[in-house]
Amino acid sequence: MPLPISRRNFIRLAAGAGVVALGADSVLIEPNRPRLVRKEIRLRRWPSHLDGFSIALLSDFHYDPYFSIHPIRSAITTVNALNPDLVVLTGDFVSMPFFGEHEPGAAAAEPCAELLRNLQCRRGLWAVLGNHDAFTDPDRVTSALRTQGIRVLSNESVPIEGNAARFWLAGVDDVLGKTADLEKTLHDIPSGEATVLLAHEPDYADRAARHAVDLQLSGHSHGGQVRFPLLGPLYLPDLARKYISGLYRIGDLTLYTNPGIGTITIPVRFNCPPEVTLLTLRQG
Repeated sequence: MPLPISRRNFIRLAAGAGVVALGADSVLIEPNRPRLVRKEIRLRRWPSHLDGFSIALLSDFHYDPYFSIHPIRSAITTVNALNPDLVVLTGDFVSMPFFGEHEPGAAAAEPCAELLRNLQCRRGLWAVLGNHDAFTDPDRVTSALRTQGIRVLSNESVPIEGNAARFWLAGVDDVLGKTADLEKTLHDIPSGEATVLLAHEPDYADRAARHAVDLQLSGHSHGGQVRFPLLGPLYLPDLARKYISGLYRIGDLTLYTNPGIGTITIPVRFNCPPEVTLLTLRQG
């Protein structure tokens, strides 16, 4: 015959079950279900003939075969169903090891790139490196991506053309890696033409806003990865403590920070799901 449970013990058991449920959700469910966020962005210099141009933004994959592989696959399915004009990937394809040499972390570059090549869009896949890529083996990460048809922008800009109009897609090397050169990146862009900048670290927007950049797309912050109500993010890395997640305006510059797909340190997300961002650009 079961023993009776007091009200106090019942509350304790219920609270314990709630903690376990929250823990299971933060480990097993939330990290594996990227949410789709749609944003319409108006840019003053955006060409009218490219009105409605769509960009899918993904970031911070931190590939591993046990945890992040699942939200990456889910994100690819989501993006392909959207059929965007362009897909941009703003870095951290691999992770630095916690101990020992950093270079072995780049071994994840090839399987990550092989998976990401399944992304589909009309104007190609474009990427910049993040700090984890820069501090492991940036040449290996770059080569892995390019082998799979993913263009890596390294302090350079390229024109994206269509409907008798164009804008410039620019990408800087990783800022924390101290190889970013914004002046070189923007040098060949004609005055007055719209520019979209890929930069892994979002707080770099303060510098980009001093140049003729219309839109910056970033990641790096993971949105905090673990966010407690009222308290906010548990931890934020350098150069991601000001523009943490979502849409910002810095002078004439618009910034969007994607909270990422993968995780670092621990495979947990709480109140901060991975995200696929679909941006629709319009003149205005």
